[in-house]
Amino acid sequence: MTEGDPISATPRSVLVIGAGIVGLALAFRLRREGAQVVLVDPEPPGEGGASFGNAGAISASSVAPLAMPGLLKQVPRMLLDPAAPLHVPAAYWLRAAPWLLRFVAAARPAAVARAAAALDSLLRLATEQHLALAAEIGVPELIRPTGNLYLYRSPEQLRKDTAAWDLRRAHGARVEVLDRAGVLALEPEVAPAYQVGVFLPDHAWCASPHRYAQAVAAAFLQAGGEIRRDRIRALTVAEGRVTGAEGEARRHPAEAVVVAAGAWSVRLLAPLGYRIPLESQRGYHVNLPDAGLSIGRPVVPADRKVFITPMEGALRVAGTVEFGGLEAAPNEARAKLLYDDLAAVFPQARRDGAAGFWMGHRPCLPDSVPVIGPARRIAGLWLAFGHGHLGLTGAAPTAQALAPAILGRPGNLDFAPFAAERFA
Repeated sequence: MTEGDPISATPRSVLVIGAGIVGLALAFRLRREGAQVVLVDPEPPGEGGASFGNAGAISASSVAPLAMPGLLKQVPRMLLDPAAPLHVPAAYWLRAAPWLLRFVAAARPAAVARAAAALDSLLRLATEQHLALAAEIGVPELIRPTGNLYLYRSPEQLRKDTAAWDLRRAHGARVEVLDRAGVLALEPEVAPAYQVGVFLPDHAWCASPHRYAQAVAAAFLQAGGEIRRDRIRALTVAEGRVTGAEGEARRHPAEAVVVAAGAWSVRLLAPLGYRIPLESQRGYHVNLPDAGLSIGRPVVPADRKVFITPMEGALRVAGTVEFGGLEAAPNEARAKLLYDDLAAVFPQARRDGAAGFWMGHRPCLPDSVPVIGPARRIAGLWLAFGHGHLGLTGAAPTAQALAPAILGRPGNLDFAPFAAERFA
């Protein structure tokens, strides 16, 4: 066996660590393709990490990484302005500095082009793959292909994002620029301040990310999979091959192991020699069960960098990016900023019945490209994490690409751009 040939025989048993939407979709696909699969997580399916409370957008053309040319000018505001869409608290500056340096380096044009090509190869069929998955598990009503609408206050503001929109177009995205009349034709209640729109007709959204995750889990169980509640403390390796994992409650033997534990993944890999620069970008949402307005798709004010999505039973405002690690308590002040974001776009929206807020951890890598594929140093170990703001979008595509590879079957995704070893 050589490096890059991590598994020499089809595994009979696969352990998937992490019951977020990525781990769930992968476990389900592995089981449907005949593997004996155990899914393990300390939390119920879809309730840890960002899978419970994300914005619900399925963004198949989101190939522009977060780090784009010109980013360096924005770093001072990120560090100093507590109301900035991306904020690094002063107490976390030193901890975040290595990641931020890599992030700035990832904004070089050549790095952006590589990241965009990788993301396109993974996500280009995301809408169709989620529609197929939702139909297969019996919840077709959850995936709604009515597009996403981005809003700008003026043509001048739109021009600042020209590079990102051109990158999407270069990779085949349908991007429709709308005037004020076009915006109102889609969403009549948008505030007059927003005069320009960009409509992505091939995007979709999920009306309940939590119910979607639960439905995948139920289908996985019905297909013969097993879900265990346990917190994995370490991966076990013998003679260069993974043999399972040790949890707080028990040992979990397996012939192949997939680490899909989101922002917690790197803790399991560090003892094996992997130093992967993953940070939690803490995101927030508020739900308004009686907002008093009706919208037909996610609405994204580009200057506020939040998603306003019509979820089942509530209007959800989700967004903001905050560094702070996995242990720090949620920051209520960050969550309250979301009400101002909503008022900027829909000043008539009511806050009646809004109950608290939610915070979750997005597992983000500096180049915006997730880690997917074989761990080349250890046979039988596979990786599927770091999808950042595109965890829901990337879940079905990751499962479609990775499940056949784990089982030794041909696939259509080149894992090289997604390799963990790119950070060596």
